[in-house]
Amino acid sequence: MKKVSRKKYEALQRVSDESGIISALAIDQRGALKKMIGKYQSEAVSSKQISEFKKIVSKELTPFASSILLDPEYGLPAATERAQTAGLLLAYEKTGYDANKPGRLPDILNEWSVKRLKEVGADACKFLLYYDIDESEEINEQKHIFIERIGSECLAEDLPFFLEVLSYDANGLDTNSIEFAEIKPHKVNGMMKEFSKERYNVDVLKVEVPVNMNYVEGYGTEVCYTQEAASTYFKEQSKATRLPFIFLSAGVSANLFQETLTFAAKAQSTFNGVLCGRATWANGVEPFVKKGDIAAKQWLTTDGHQNISQLNKVLQTTATSWHNKIEKNEA
Repeated sequence: MKKVSRKKYEALQRVSDESGIISALAIDQRGALKKMIGKYQSEAVSSKQISEFKKIVSKELTPFASSILLDPEYGLPAATERAQTAGLLLAYEKTGYDANKPGRLPDILNEWSVKRLKEVGADACKFLLYYDIDESEEINEQKHIFIERIGSECLAEDLPFFLEVLSYDANGLDTNSIEFAEIKPHKVNGMMKEFSKERYNVDVLKVEVPVNMNYVEGYGTEVCYTQEAASTYFKEQSKATRLPFIFLSAGVSANLFQETLTFAAKAQSTFNGVLCGRATWANGVEPFVKKGDIAAKQWLTTDGHQNISQLNKVLQTTATSWHNKIEKNEA
């Protein structure tokens, strides 16, 4: 079992439910949310709009989540609107990446440090890294060093480090294609193994499921994996790390995400919860833009609430407790 300090352990408890399941709401999107809002209006998207939508989501949905993930650029007002029972994770990375340079190299927000995230109330620091296990050693070594630095910062501040790793193909394969689906298990499980090494000081991994469920037999029109093969990849994922790991929704529908968690549990995955974003609140963007705050609140208190409640119900019978993987260092 991984040992963490008392302060880290208590912070992890603040972002989880009593049984050690993480049912977190993610709305740290910046560029992606700007595009979602821009889809429904002709004028430029304002910072105020992005911030306001985050505030509404935080207020209406955090009573049903163990924690919320926000960004310090637009999300701090939303942090003050969250339920008292919900913990706070703050993102440390700049949104997006430079598409003109190879490697999707990461960068931190210039105005922030882990110390400053902690000072504004963060219970944990989250960092997003794009990673291709098969990319050149030169590129990947830069990423290894970068994550080592953030892990050391979090260790110094006694703040849990949530590392979100997203797979891609450096040769340009579309991540939604069946060709990428064939190599996705290798890429996802390989990078989990890498960042579980002690040198990175990661406390929780936020990861994709190891398959594209749209290509699993019985779930989509094209088949890349039999259900048996997909189940094996989920088992291999659990074996790839000793750390707690939680699933991201990757923008799929609420129904498909819930079905995926059920499939994972049947495959004996030891995942410890979710950090779920768009699958919960994405369809609230349109009423927000077209009809305003009241319409957005109405959607969130009905459909949004239903999405998160159904997800919580699924988690109760599928997720395992991180208490089985982490113990408090009493020294």
